[in-house]
Formats: sequence, C-alpha cells, structure tokens
Amino acid sequence: MELTSTDEMKILELNSQFLGVDNLTLMENAGRAVADEIVKKVGKVTDLSVVVLTGLGNNGGDGMVAARHLASRGAKVVVILADSPERIRTKEAKENFERLSNLFQTIDILVYKPDKLDLVRDLCEKANVIIDALLGTGLKGEVREPYRTLISILNECKGYKVAVDVPSGLNPDTGEVHGVSAKVDLTITFHAIKRGLIKRKDLTGDLIVANIGIPKESELIVGPGDLVLSLKPRVPESKKGDYGRVLVIGGSDVFSGAPALTALAAQSVGVDIAIVASPSSVTNSIRSFSPTLIVHDIGADYLNLECVDKIMRIIERVDAIAIGPGLGVREETFNAVLDILRRTPKDKPIVIDADALKALAKEIGVIEGKRAVLTPHAGEFKILFGITLSKDYRERMREVEKRARELRLTILLKGPWDIISNGEKTKINITGNAWMTVGGTGDVLTGIVVAFLAQGCSTFRAACAAAFINGLAGDYVVETKGGHISPIDLINTIPIILTKYEKAVKIHPAVKKSLKSLLT
Repeated sequence: MELTSTDEMKILELNSQFLGVDNLTLMENAGRAVADEIVKKVGKVTDLSVVVLTGLGNNGGDGMVAARHLASRGAKVVVILADSPERIRTKEAKENFERLSNLFQTIDILVYKPDKLDLVRDLCEKANVIIDALLGTGLKGEVREPYRTLISILNECKGYKVAVDVPSGLNPDTGEVHGVSAKVDLTITFHAIKRGLIKRKDLTGDLIVANIGIPKESELIVGPGDLVLSLKPRVPESKKGDYGRVLVIGGSDVFSGAPALTALAAQSVGVDIAIVASPSSVTNSIRSFSPTLIVHDIGADYLNLECVDKIMRIIERVDAIAIGPGLGVREETFNAVLDILRRTPKDKPIVIDADALKALAKEIGVIEGKRAVLTPHAGEFKILFGITLSKDYRERMREVEKRARELRLTILLKGPWDIISNGEKTKINITGNAWMTVGGTGDVLTGIVVAFLAQGCSTFRAACAAAFINGLAGDYVVETKGGHISPIDLINTIPIILTKYEKAVKIHPAVKKSLKSLLT
C-alpha cells in the first residue's frame, strides 16, 4: 500500500506544474475520477439526486468538476457553496465555478447563508448522494462556521455520502479530528492514501485511490515543490537568529575565496548570521569580501589539531556547519577535520564538501548516522568509496542510494544532473547548465545547503532545495546575462529565484528527451 503525506502531495503538485501539468488539469482529472467512482458504486445516474457541498478552495473545485460530470450523465445536481463566490480562494476553483454558472439548465447553485439552513437540510435529506467537497488537506486549526454546520447536516443524512480526497475536518496526516469531521461511506483520495486516513476507517468508509494524472517525473525530479516546502516563513515577530546561524570552516594559505563564497551564499538564502573560521593567513582577505561576514581567526596558518578546541566552542553557538571549502590537503588538516567530525554532536547538521571529503575518505565511519550531507562530484565519490560511477544515470542513482543507506545520511552527487539520496528516497536535479563548470559554484551550493539546514530542514529536503536553486540561478544568469558566469552572479541571483522562481522555471528540450530515456 502506497502512503503519502500532505507535504509530499504538495511537492508533487508543484513539480507537476513545472513539468507542464497544471492544477487546472489535475482538478479536472480529480473531479472526473470522483464522478466515475460514484457511477461505479450506484450504477445508472440518470435522475439521481446529488448534492455537492463545496468549500472555497481546491477541494471545492474538485467537487464542482464532479458535479459537472455527474450532471452531464443525467443526474439532478445541486451545488451548495459554503460562502459567497467572491471568496473562492484559488484561480482553479474560480474557473470551475464560472463553468458551473454557465450550466443554468443542468445544475442548480445555492450559496449557503444561515437563513437558508432549513432549505439546505431539506435538499441534503432528499438526496440520493451527498458529496463532501468542503475542506481538503490544507485545513489548519478547528473547523469553523459555516463548515461546522454543513458537516453536521451531512452526517445526519441517510443518502450515500462520498468524500473528495479526505473527509472534511479529518487531518489526513495524523487521523486527528479538527473539532468535527464528516463521516462518509466512501472516500476517493487522490494519487496515494494519506497516512492518517487508514487510521480512521470509521470516518472514511471505503477507501479508493484515484489516479489524477500526476506524472511519474514529478516524484523523480527536484522541482519547485521541493523548494517551496523548504522555505521558512517570515513572521513579523522575527528577531536576529530565528533564521539560522551557520559556521563555515574553510580556507588556507592558498584558498581564501571558497569559504567566503559559501558564507555569502548562505546569507543570500536568508540566514541571519554567517561565521567563517579560517587560518590567520586569509582572515583579512575573507573579511574584505563583505562587512556582513563574521570571521574568526583559528590561530594558525592552516587548520590543525591545535585549532579544534576553538572551533568546537564556535560550533556550540551555531545551528549548522559547512566544512571543507578551501581547507587544503595537508595531513595535519585532514586529522583536524576528522577530529571535528568525531566531536560534532549527531544532531548538529553538517555539510561536508571539497577537501573535507578527502579527509573523510581516511575514516568514513566517523560520519555514519550523523545529520550530514556529503556533496561530492564523481571524482570525490571515487575517493570516498573507491568506485568509478557509471555514466548511466539509473546506475548512478542506485549507487548513490546504496551508499547513503549504508552511512544513514544524505548524499548530493554533483554533476550535469545532480543526484540526491538519503538511502530511502532518491531524486535528480535537472536545473543548471554547462557554464556552471566555473570554480566556486560548488562552494555556493554548499552555502545554500547549510542555510536550509540552519533553518530546520531535513538533510534530504535541504539538499534537494539547494540543488534546485543553485542550478536555477545558473540558468537565470545565462538567460539574462549570457554565459561566462561567476559564483558571485549565482549569489546575487539567489534572492531573485527565491521570490520570483516561477518566471525562471523552464525545461530544456534535451532534458525532456533524457528524462524519457531514464524512465524507460
């Protein structure tokens, strides 16, 4: 039995839009599926009396589509809208209400008001079928009026009761009731069963899963859904620190830019405080990148074991860590990296990149089971695991998933298409372009990952969202400025992507062709 959650469904719906299957199409498919299942249950619907109770969101829109399809097959349909049509919340539901409004001969529409309570009750009591399309998966808090009254009327009726996706008032993730819930004979849920529904058969009645045309690719790819569900809402009461403190451990006498790019990228995502712990030889250089960076001198010309205690004291004060950018490959540095990884608490999120991956290869067990994201490219993956990855993406996905499962962490394999896996789920990111081979783009990616970790995301979700944004920023820069991009271009573009990403979402035709081969 395939189970899902409301968050997972939101991701799939948004990713479907990214792939060109919009909400209006999904709503049409959902409503028709409801009508089809009702016909299967009751047989001939000619002259069947149907009442559809509809809310103001997409669940109500699904019910409106079902009403239209049942009416076209000869049913006598009355649609009862919970409130004024002007208060319908989504453009898809508004579109379907307009379509219903044109069907003056086959569908009656009644807008509920308290003075029509007796009429609504009478219509429901006389109906052969009552469809619950009042409240869907987005309900927060207790059920309020007029929904509470309409649900009560529904529950009192003797007709055959059908819920669209989820009985109104029932939490589809937990099975809890938001004060009051519809109790129906049949629930037609979409794409997969929500976890909470199987706990409340007393309310859902028979459970049927309807396919509404969500493409398989929406589960395979990283898309806008993975980003939207990773963004931490900004509230008026926010204060400094609420959106994360990150520490970047990096830099050496040779490399000063890498840790600065990582910290600046984290800031561009929205973390409140970005700290860089770097060797004495490059602290001033890193400070010169931006006055907003806090730079701690670790008291040596390169990272070594004598610096670790000082770094661990900083780690106590931050929400997430990135280690590796520009550290260098001295043996003393590798030993210090491993010591830091051993001493970092398991629940402290950490991104391991660049030279820190080379250090990890010496004792990979120190990271097992920690809340970590590894961000290797194919060469670093070989250093870590001794394996040359196949060019076949299906083989690559299986290998990345296997290693992530063994280590119980998340791996983000960088490449023309990034592969992200936590050992249970595996996705590919198809944003990005060949201009992003320039040095520093990986450091930017690391900064985005650590920012999402600092804001409370799971390692898998943080890696997915970061890969999507990083690639999309690269696509946006090439589209608006041309090629020959720099990491700074990406950093400056990230805030634009976070607020206006829909304008930049496009899939190159070559990517579509490759996706097809991957799924066959």
